[in-house]
Amino acid sequence: MTALVRMRLAAFVRGGRALAPLIAVLVVLGVIYGGGASPASVAYGYSAAALFPVLAWQSKLALDTEPDVQRRLARTAVGARREAVAGLLAAVLPALAVCAAAMLAPWLVGGIETGGALTGSLLGALAHLLAVVPAVAVGALASRAVTGGVRNGVAVLVVAAVLVVVLGLQGSIAPWLVPPIMATARALNDADPPPASTLLLITGWAALWCAVTLGGYGWLRRTRA
Repeated sequence: MTALVRMRLAAFVRGGRALAPLIAVLVVLGVIYGGGASPASVAYGYSAAALFPVLAWQSKLALDTEPDVQRRLARTAVGARREAVAGLLAAVLPALAVCAAAMLAPWLVGGIETGGALTGSLLGALAHLLAVVPAVAVGALASRAVTGGVRNGVAVLVVAAVLVVVLGLQGSIAPWLVPPIMATARALNDADPPPASTLLLITGWAALWCAVTLGGYGWLRRTRA
């Protein structure tokens, strides 16, 4: 399975599919930090929220890099579960790399205030981690292996990204339908640091949402070639 992950990562990078998300990440970070320094927790909270659709898109591209025939051969060789897990790992690793770059970049351009930087950076790391797994889950649901085509995949990706923002707004009637991306950004903006109970609630919410979503992805992958 390790070799399968390496092969997919190599195809994603060498095939040029990683370039477009990288450009989008640079644009997002430039917009966020172009106005000057901000408290670390606030800046990183918004960074995680703004990068969520980019990470989901990048995950879809990573999962769609492999041709369908090759994916079916890998499924036959290592088994359906291991093949699906290898695909998710190949999507998670670039997403983590993007988040690490997003955490480091503002320090290079003076975008983070030094006061309370350590606590804010730790909260920012949590915010980015809480964005990575849901983004990969959304990208997986939008992947060609599930949707069967580019058009359906793009529709799933766009609708999911919009719903994350709309249903994540304060006062939403069904915020539990989406991961707590917006809730995390609000929590980091409203209090520095947020109460531990709030962070535990958000983390549990994200874990439950991801468990349900990835379980659905696994079921869909078992029912599709």
